[in-house]
Amino acid sequence: FVPWQAVGYSLMPNNKDEDGLVVLVFNRKEADIRSQQQQLVESLHKILGGNQTLTVNVEGVKTMPDDQTEVIIYVVERSPNGTSRRVPATTLYAHFEQANIKSSLQQLGVSLSMARTELSPAQVKQLLQNPPAGVDPIIWEQAKVDNPDPDKLIPVPMVGFKELLRRLKVQDQMTKQHQTRLDIISEDISELQKNQTTTMAKIAQYKRKLMALSHRTLQVLIKQEIQRKSGYAIQADEEQLRVQLDTIQCELNAPTQFKGRLNELMSQIRMQNHFGAVRAEERYYIDADLLREIKQHLKQQQEGLSHLISIIKDDLEDIKLIEHGLNESIPIRGGVFS
Repeated sequence: FVPWQAVGYSLMPNNKDEDGLVVLVFNRKEADIRSQQQQLVESLHKILGGNQTLTVNVEGVKTMPDDQTEVIIYVVERSPNGTSRRVPATTLYAHFEQANIKSSLQQLGVSLSMARTELSPAQVKQLLQNPPAGVDPIIWEQAKVDNPDPDKLIPVPMVGFKELLRRLKVQDQMTKQHQTRLDIISEDISELQKNQTTTMAKIAQYKRKLMALSHRTLQVLIKQEIQRKSGYAIQADEEQLRVQLDTIQCELNAPTQFKGRLNELMSQIRMQNHFGAVRAEERYYIDADLLREIKQHLKQQQEGLSHLISIIKDDLEDIKLIEHGLNESIPIRGGVFS
């Protein structure tokens, strides 16, 4: 009976031996490992002899199929002169492979340990030249030819459906982790977009507030300048500025300029309000600052009209007084010449 054979590909590690990374596979769930991580570190420190110059550190924790968990650790050794270094991965792995140490690790639930170090070109060449035990050399040669990225991937034999199922579970687990990470990134992007929208709204609000404060500041400066110049004759530059302001005022009052557009906007608003009354389900809103500016403009127009009406009334009274004086002087003149 020849077992089912196939070849997959795994990513070659790129960690140096001096990084000191060693993988420990526990027959325990990730939640249990994380909740008891400090106790686990203390237990590993005791297994290493409890030397005070050694410190066990956890590099990462990752869930694996069949309720297993992969824990990556490294050990830092401090020298008496104050310097420190990581214990090489091969040295730490060799220590864990000792019979008594390995037995202690198994009591903690460790089922597998390995040093995470990159393979040298000689090791890669030797691995590729010699097919693993139980693998057909033809399949192994074809696997080397079909390798999609020989610089990063290395062929891994899969003998039997049990090994295929294990690899499938590992890939499914990694897919779930990637999807979880993508979901986290998507939530972060949504939160950033929401913050950006809020920030843009605040910037627009602050711009409007800045403009309002600028107008108020300008009004104060105008009043101060009026008081300072009170009693003085108009100077040449002031007269020139008055002419320029009159020109600008005429341009603003032109039918095709801002006031005409403002009247057109008001007409559209009235039409929208009329349609809103007909169709109660529709609502139209105006920005508060824009509405305040419209009211201020209409108030100024109303004050201008009121002032104009007052002038016309005064002129009418003057005309009536003149007419009354003329009517009274006519008989007198007639009596003189009669």
